[in-house]
Amino acid sequence: MVDVIPAVSRLTNRVFRILGCNPGIMTLQGTNTYLLGTGKNRILIDAGDKDVPEYQTNLSKVLKSEQANIEHIIVTHWHHDHIGGVEDLYGSIAGKPKVWKHMRSEEDDPDELPTNVPINWLSDGQEFKVEGATVKVHHTPGHTTDHVVLTLIEEDTLFSGDCILGEGTAVFEDLYTYMKSLDKIRDLYPKVIYPGHGNIVEKPIDKIKYYIEHRNKREEQILKTLKSNKDLQLNAMELVKLIYTDTPEHLWTAAAYNVNHHLTKLTKEKKVHCTSVDGELKWQHLDKLESNL
Repeated sequence: MVDVIPAVSRLTNRVFRILGCNPGIMTLQGTNTYLLGTGKNRILIDAGDKDVPEYQTNLSKVLKSEQANIEHIIVTHWHHDHIGGVEDLYGSIAGKPKVWKHMRSEEDDPDELPTNVPINWLSDGQEFKVEGATVKVHHTPGHTTDHVVLTLIEEDTLFSGDCILGEGTAVFEDLYTYMKSLDKIRDLYPKVIYPGHGNIVEKPIDKIKYYIEHRNKREEQILKTLKSNKDLQLNAMELVKLIYTDTPEHLWTAAAYNVNHHLTKLTKEKKVHCTSVDGELKWQHLDKLESNL
C-alpha cells in the first residue's frame, strides 16, 4: 500500500516538502517540491504545475510561518509539472528569486520557458548556499537532456527529480545516457533520496541497483521475446503486450515509450534489426535474418 503524502511535510530541520497538488498517472500523488534552508533566504527545488492555487497557498503558508523568502528556484528539468509553477510564484509568493535550469541539448526543440521570468543556466558541479543548506548540482541527462539532481551537502541527501521515483520506474528520452546517470547517482552514495514524485527513498543504493537491474532485465526480455517470435516483425506496443503482462493497460503507452528506447539502443548495438513497414517501425531478432543469409 502506498503511503499518502501530506500537502506539507517538514522532513528535517532544513527541508520542507510541499506537494504540487497535481495528481495524475505520470505525476503519481503530485510533483514534490522542496524548500531548503534554516534562515530568511531559502532555495526551492522545482515549482510544480501552472495554475494550481492549492499548491501556491500551501507554499505561501510555509514561507509565512518560517518568516522566509525564496532566493533561488532550481528546476530539475523542463517538464511542465516541474517548471510550470514558476510563472505563478515569480513576482508574487516568491518575490523575484533567481530561477535556474540546465540548458537543453542543441538537438532538442527550443526550451518552452516561462514568459517574463529571467532564466539562469545551471552548470554541472555548481553550488548554492543559503543559511543551513549547501546544494550541489549534478547534470544527469537521460530522462531529459537538461535533467539535474541535487545533493544537500549538510545531510548527504539527494533530490532526484524524475531520474528516480519514490514508486515505480522512470521514463527517459535516451536510455544510454540515463544508465550513465544512474551510475553517477549511485557513486554519490546518498543516505536518502527525495524524489520528484512518490515518497522518500530510504534505501537509495538498493533502489538505484534495482533501477539498473530492471532496465537490464527489460532488455533481456525484449531480446528473448523477439527471438522466440523471430518469424515476426513486432512494433513496440506489440512487445509491451507480450512482456508487460502484470502492468495495468493504462500504463502501456508509457511502457511502449521505454521499449522504443531499448529497441533504439539494441539497434545501434546491432542486436536487432529495424524495418519500416507501411511507415511503422518494426523490429526483428537478428537470428532470423542471419539464418536467411
